[in-house]
Amino acid sequence: MKLHSNHPYHLVDYSPWPLTGSIGAMTLTSGMIMWFHMNNMSLYILGITITLLTMIQWWRDIAREGTYQGKHTLKVTMGLKWGMILFIASEVLFFVSFFWGFFHSSLSPTPEIGMIWPPTGIKTFNPMQIPLLNTMVLLCSGITVTWAHHSLMENNYTQSMQSLMFTVMLGLYFTLLQGYEYFESSFTISDSIYGSTFYMATGFHGIHVIVGTTFLMICLIRHMMCHFSKTHHFGFEAAAWYWHFVDVVWLFLYISIYWWGS
Repeated sequence: MKLHSNHPYHLVDYSPWPLTGSIGAMTLTSGMIMWFHMNNMSLYILGITITLLTMIQWWRDIAREGTYQGKHTLKVTMGLKWGMILFIASEVLFFVSFFWGFFHSSLSPTPEIGMIWPPTGIKTFNPMQIPLLNTMVLLCSGITVTWAHHSLMENNYTQSMQSLMFTVMLGLYFTLLQGYEYFESSFTISDSIYGSTFYMATGFHGIHVIVGTTFLMICLIRHMMCHFSKTHHFGFEAAAWYWHFVDVVWLFLYISIYWWGS
């Protein structure tokens, strides 16, 4: 096996995980359809299991390549950074579509919803209660993840671990609060255009919070295994970028949907 190459690029080895990931995604979506229409969760659980096993093993391989095999050179890391930037840009446009739908419907309410916003019969959330608490939770998590980043750049292992733990805990707390808010809601996703835009925007943001929390949890585990150094920690940096993006989207959601829209 050739251990050294005369170029700085990472030529990816053959991997079964894209195939198993595709199978898992197909099984998961098919299982959701079966769950919704036949009330049978067996295929859905199988899809989640395949997807989780693929994630664990694929992430393990990437961590090994970047940490122990030295394949994430400066040139490769720069490519990963640009990939993450473009991914977040695509996510921004994803959420723009939800805000577009919300403002299109709220700025010019149609006769079908009483020509007022919120529509007739919709009891909105008080923006000074759980939504404001969730805003403070996410803003605090943005502070703790920045604290973790600066601690990592100063080779302060203990503070990096503590602040990452705080960030993960705040992410989990946000998800619990949003779940409670949905449980207490007086309207559903089928209640006019308000219900549709509210749950699509806040629901997809909630999914992004779960993904970001998972991302940071993996970074915490890797940090405890001493995978990061002050000069080689892009895995964590990407998670921090993603988390800040989630924070900013929530601020727009809170101001437009919870505060102005109510």
